Amino acid sequence: MIQSTKTGADPLTGQDWSPSSWQARQAKQQANYPDAVALQDALDELSSLPPLVTSWEILTLREQIAQAQNGSRFFLQGGDCAENFAECNSEVITNRLKVLLQMSLVLTHGLQKPVVRVGRFAGQYAKPRSSDVETRDGETLPSYRGDLVNSFEFTPAARQPDPRRLIQGHASSSMTMNFVRALVDGGFADLHHPEYWNLSWVQHSPLADEFQRLTDSIGRSVNFMETISGRRAGNIKRVDFYTSHEALHLNYEQALTRKVPRQQGWFNLATHFPWIGMRTADPDGAHLEYFRGIRNPVGVKLGPDSNAARLLNLMEILNPGSEPGRLVLIHRMGAAHIESLLPPLIKAVQDSGQSVLWVCDPMHGNTETTATGVKTRRFRNVMNEMETAIELHHQHGSHLGGAHLELTGENVTECTGGARNLDETDLNRAYKSIVDPRLNYEQALELAMLIVRNFERLAQ
Repeated sequence: MIQSTKTGADPLTGQDWSPSSWQARQAKQQANYPDAVALQDALDELSSLPPLVTSWEILTLREQIAQAQNGSRFFLQGGDCAENFAECNSEVITNRLKVLLQMSLVLTHGLQKPVVRVGRFAGQYAKPRSSDVETRDGETLPSYRGDLVNSFEFTPAARQPDPRRLIQGHASSSMTMNFVRALVDGGFADLHHPEYWNLSWVQHSPLADEFQRLTDSIGRSVNFMETISGRRAGNIKRVDFYTSHEALHLNYEQALTRKVPRQQGWFNLATHFPWIGMRTADPDGAHLEYFRGIRNPVGVKLGPDSNAARLLNLMEILNPGSEPGRLVLIHRMGAAHIESLLPPLIKAVQDSGQSVLWVCDPMHGNTETTATGVKTRRFRNVMNEMETAIELHHQHGSHLGGAHLELTGENVTECTGGARNLDETDLNRAYKSIVDPRLNYEQALELAMLIVRNFERLAQ
């Protein structure tokens, strides 16, 4: 494992920390590389490569998250459950961007506030697994841990962790982010031309018609304002986009953790917004130790086993100064449990006085397996958890400021229900995910409309 700058008192926290101090703690969900020398060579190379994001982008995101905490913005995080190298191409990336743009436009128009757009892309290449090994037909091999570590094919060669994939992960993330920046800076997100965002495979969808009516209305409003002012509204030609991923592979994250000129502290320059999953959110573990020292805004997933005491401990570790824009709490309880499990956590945060952004992940608590062994999610359960989350925060004097979703712009059938009322027989038609089921375009857009309707109802 790479050894970073020597441990010493962090200038911001006054605590002993370095990018490598996590190595003294138990690190869960890490790959077991058979060749330590090859791993070290890859990490040394990775640590010399250019960063993927900048410190000023990270600090701007922190400011926007702070604004979402006080209700003046809405935080939308969405993308693939797990990226793979084969889909690092222009069509897939563009379609992801289109879905997020369409959802954010629905939310901005309906909520009457700016949306913070955060993609689960340009780095979402590592995945936690429930077991280190997988057995098929009597053969046992290492589990697939995402393209950053090994390959999905069930062969001994494919499943062996390969350090060179860390370099490939950096390259694919860089290409993805560069293309997204080029699209955004080139006017792809221009409100004057929302037709750029249409996906050809849904041109006959009822939701596509509803979205077209919305964009036509916004277009007329933009033209009216420009006519009145006599000037073209140049500030609506581009938008900010940020990247996020679960910071699971700690050697990879450490290699891209850097100091930058004229800034104090350390930044994870692999992504704007890293988060900690449920399986690695151990207060005494390596992931919390790593996360507490970086200046990025950070997220923590809270599941059914979360309790007030553990949550307070996590907040004290990750944000002891209660800095606005620093900490995002992403709850994922499941539609059947959120009503009983979420209120005690809301109260604990309120009593602590901590500054946090509450975000609902209505996906992961509602995963189920069909009788034929296919992982799926029922859209009605996803909707129910989102709707209940909005209501519970309102009832308890809190504020739900965002949504965390697994979705794609591809023509997939992985979650049942939604506008086309997909059932289990439809899953075989276009099930492409190799890890978790994702919302398709129609389901994602329908969920955005549901979010708007629920906030509008509470505002009446």
